[in-house]
Amino acid sequence: MNNEEIFEKIKDDFKNLENIELEQKIELINNIKLELKKYSPFKNEPTDCVIWIKNNNVFANDYNPNSVAPPEMQLLHESILQDGYTQPIVSWYHDNIYEVVDGFHRNRVGREYKDVLDRVKGYLPLTIINSDCEDITHRMASTIRHNRARGKHKIDAMSDIVVELKKRNWSKEKIAKNLGMDEDEILRLCQISGLTEMFKDVEFSESWDIDIFDNNVEQEDVIDG
Repeated sequence: MNNEEIFEKIKDDFKNLENIELEQKIELINNIKLELKKYSPFKNEPTDCVIWIKNNNVFANDYNPNSVAPPEMQLLHESILQDGYTQPIVSWYHDNIYEVVDGFHRNRVGREYKDVLDRVKGYLPLTIINSDCEDITHRMASTIRHNRARGKHKIDAMSDIVVELKKRNWSKEKIAKNLGMDEDEILRLCQISGLTEMFKDVEFSESWDIDIFDNNVEQEDVIDG
């Protein structure tokens, strides 16, 4: 059977979806996508499969240091309202729930703005990162990597995460590599929490003012789209 014949057969089978109740239809389409993913040459890329999950099964993490001011939150709402969800929410699946790794504000828009909530019928678009990310430090690092490429950070929350990783025996080199920081920046975040003793045996290149750090961070792009 050639590609065209296979496609025509699949199209005929898909016609059966037309008369299925909404919730059952979404579940079936999700399962079809997940099954297709098994055969995809890009199956290890999360964006290869976007599924729609009821928002009451999606939970924000409690360590995200990204913040969006009200005007930018409104702009994100307008963007999703006008253009749709152009980026899925990145999640980690465990214990029958989906924990948000990236896309906290996309998650909020889909819940808190009735026009979007009604349009997506109480569902949210998700991609799933590696299911083996059971150690919270790996998910924290993933959130930071996503945010630093785009987001505005709460300095205290960033500092808390760096300290938590250090307490979990992550070396300064590992923290630097996984969070996209240099070693001076790691020390400065620890200084904010008053935990410089954790790095007392480390030599760094220059002294540094927290107010300057705050100003630098404020200049980063702010929309968590």
